[in-house]
Amino acid sequence: MEAVKNWITNHSNLAAWIVLALGMNILLVFEARDVGLQGSQWFWLVVVTTLVAGACIWIISWGDDEDEGELLEEDA
Repeated sequence: MEAVKNWITNHSNLAAWIVLALGMNILLVFEARDVGLQGSQWFWLVVVTTLVAGACIWIISWGDDEDEGELLEEDA
């Protein structure tokens, strides 16, 4: 369990991407289960949803660098 915590701490953006993508894909499958999509359509929906989750985490992480810089300036 400690190894998992260390990995999440060291790779926080990747862990957030995995969690967000999993949640978004679960919602996608739940909401679109009765639509009658073909297998290739499901595949591409899952791929695009996962990429959108990654883009969301990437955009959210833009502010992380600014916060670290401000903290370093205040400590100096």
